[in-house]
Amino acid sequence: MSNTTRIAKNTIFLYFRQILIMLVSLYTVRVVLNVLGAEDYGIYNVVAGVVTMFSFLSGAMASASQRYFSFDLGKGDTEHLKITFSLTLTIYLIVAVIVFFLAETAGLWFVLNKLSIPLERVSAARWIYQFSIISFVFTILTGPFMADIIAHEDMNIYAYVSIIEVLLKLGVAFSVKFFSVDKLILYGFLMLVVTVINTSIYRAICKKKYPECKYNFCWDKEYVKEMFGFTGWNLFGSCVGVFKYQLVNILLNQFFNPIVNAARGIAFQVNSAVNSFSQNFSSALKPQIIKSWAAENKDESISYVLRGCKFTFFLMWIFTLPLVLEMNTVLSVWLKNPPEYAVLFTRLALIDCLIESVSYPIMTLAQATGKVKVYQSVVGGILLLNLPFSWICLSLGMPAYSVFVVAIIICILALITRIIIVKYISGFSIKLFLKKVILRCFIVTVFSSVSSILLYRILPVSILFTVIKVIIDVLLVGAFIFVIGFEKSERNSVLSFIKTKLKKVNPLCK
Repeated sequence: MSNTTRIAKNTIFLYFRQILIMLVSLYTVRVVLNVLGAEDYGIYNVVAGVVTMFSFLSGAMASASQRYFSFDLGKGDTEHLKITFSLTLTIYLIVAVIVFFLAETAGLWFVLNKLSIPLERVSAARWIYQFSIISFVFTILTGPFMADIIAHEDMNIYAYVSIIEVLLKLGVAFSVKFFSVDKLILYGFLMLVVTVINTSIYRAICKKKYPECKYNFCWDKEYVKEMFGFTGWNLFGSCVGVFKYQLVNILLNQFFNPIVNAARGIAFQVNSAVNSFSQNFSSALKPQIIKSWAAENKDESISYVLRGCKFTFFLMWIFTLPLVLEMNTVLSVWLKNPPEYAVLFTRLALIDCLIESVSYPIMTLAQATGKVKVYQSVVGGILLLNLPFSWICLSLGMPAYSVFVVAIIICILALITRIIIVKYISGFSIKLFLKKVILRCFIVTVFSSVSSILLYRILPVSILFTVIKVIIDVLLVGAFIFVIGFEKSERNSVLSFIKTKLKKVNPLCK
């Protein structure tokens, strides 16, 4: 199987998986919001978010382990891969202990003393926090197994397990309303059970399928030093992500109330669902970028990056445009009574993520080179500005949505900085990036936006016409992407792929 075919196959697997997951996840949020109420839902988001602050540790390790697994596979060194996996799992165990200690000390103190939680819900918040800690530890220990699956490009496994996980979460949402106990506490406990099941499935599959996933304690001081050198700077990058999302969420809690946190939680549920389409493509592409670089095919690796930047943007845009235009109707139908700010927050979060999506393949290229010190320190330093500038805006009495505007401005600055730094560490061409990515994305965005806005003004407002407008909009955006966004060779590849599939269904097709 060629690399292009493998990427296409894995993307299709992840794409259809994500459509199902998105529909189920969004419906699950509706059920949970109705069962818990806006206040309890906001409490769950902000309390669980305190634990998620420690995800910068596991996030850094996830990037490092994927990079080293793919690097060993790219070189064809299966024996070294076994050492890499065992060392990685050892480090993850150490990280899990560190997270548990930090969460039960500094984190617990913060939840009980600094969060804005109604007095009568403090006890429930304590339970939710403990369940979230245990759940997060299990999530950390899932990391090496998921990284190995992605490195092997077996995205079908990743897709199937993810579907099982989201269906279990839907089952949790439905089952909570049938019990008379505190529903917030029960919801937290059942979400922990889902995490344990998910970790067990990944572990069982990997141990059976991949020879390297048999843990043998080993300690190579020099190799650990190299991995920690790489991980250390990724750790800084992951920490920045925590500042952008979780700490800003806590900041909103300090200036406003749990209802605002609920609105932000809904915004990021929608954002996460849509963003997963582009991230899935990046996940399918990531091993090939790293493997090509490891095999010293640098031009091929950069070619993957250029196409990846453009395609990730298009995969986001095809959903973002109709959602932004029809967000009011979508949230009203989805949630019936969405919290205040939910519509505006969701629109701004989608725009922020749309801009960031262009960066995913560039981040992978930086990791492939191994030269992440300058990249992470400079880009991370820029992204760190999210917290202080958000605090300044809120302190000056600006509205809650100002933190999203700050995030969008900083995201644009970070993208420009990424491009400049990657040029110097990899030979990445800024001229080609502007010509092949930015120019085509800009033209598609302008043409599709104008046609979509005209369409939305012509057709009347109703649920039926909203569905019709979204379908037409997706088709229009897809047509603009195919005609303007794709190069001739890319259009020919798409047509050839469609013809091949049609021939399998009907041998008479030509």
